[in-house]
Amino acid sequence: MAAAPLSRVRRSILPQPGDGWAEIARRELPELAESEAVSKLQSWNLHVFMRATARISGVATPILPSDVIFVEPPLAQPA
Repeated sequence: MAAAPLSRVRRSILPQPGDGWAEIARRELPELAESEAVSKLQSWNLHVFMRATARISGVATPILPSDVIFVEPPLAQPA
């Protein structure tokens, strides 16, 4: 039996402590203007962006260190 080829996996990261959308945008999408990069990240990560803000150590942060953050759009389905 032949092994099935591996499929391409969508690029993602785990945020660094204290990361917000702007920090991730600057680090992962440096070729884009910050506002455009933040907008793209938020649209690719609605599971995080639309969640109620969590409180950690009394500071509001919408991104948790355990969140998987996609840094590219959804992959197209093969025809």
